[in-house]
Amino acid sequence: MSDASLPQPSAQTVSGRTTARTAAVIPAAGRGVRLGPGAPKALRTLGGTPMLIHAVRAMAASRAVSLVVVVAPPEGAAEVRTLLDAHALPDRTEFVVVPGGETRQESVKLGLDALPPGFDIVLVHDAARPLVPVDTVDAVVEAVRDGAPAVVPALPLADTVKQVEPAAAPGEPEPVVATPDRSLLRAVQTPQGFDRDTLVRAHETVTGDVTDDASMIEQLDLAVVTVPGHEEAFKVTRPLDLVLAEAVLARRRLNDGF
Repeated sequence: MSDASLPQPSAQTVSGRTTARTAAVIPAAGRGVRLGPGAPKALRTLGGTPMLIHAVRAMAASRAVSLVVVVAPPEGAAEVRTLLDAHALPDRTEFVVVPGGETRQESVKLGLDALPPGFDIVLVHDAARPLVPVDTVDAVVEAVRDGAPAVVPALPLADTVKQVEPAAAPGEPEPVVATPDRSLLRAVQTPQGFDRDTLVRAHETVTGDVTDDASMIEQLDLAVVTVPGHEEAFKVTRPLDLVLAEAVLARRRLNDGF
């Protein structure tokens, strides 16, 4: 269903306790130029199905998520709405499509604006991370339910990281200025989970460019915590990532009937 006119949600009761309702916002308005020419990145196919559909299904696979808001390319909302209607999606989850903005930050804000009252937890998930396992989604939701204002799935770094002074021109050597202790660093994934009121306040007050929504919470001097991420929740950014995603999907279909 992709009708923006939704019934008012009520709180869920699990094992005798009331739990906050969860919605997911998927910004999918980017062009994805590093993947090469073609359709917007979220509409590129993976195993014959658009990556966006995989990402939507990944969010809807969590029983905690009862609403998914897809933020489409500004001129492509109707196309995305048709796309959602054409693919099998869980009946228990509502789906809404809204046009996005010029930047990811603006698109997430438009997705937040589309949420009806009654959803206290918001997940923000990259459409370009189509294969995130449901256990990761559930872990993020549970950490927010336990009181964290912002939660991000993250993985330890396998490579040594160097801090450099940027070169004056592309391709020139860059001087190394430091080697951070990689045991203190994490590679952050999505979905990132938030207390809704906190995320709305961040989008209303933080005006600088950020690379993820958790950075906005940090600028409010509020706590951001991590939960274990998953190696299959990688971001499909370059052609080689698409090859890897196809291999992961093929293995899932072979082993798990995914």
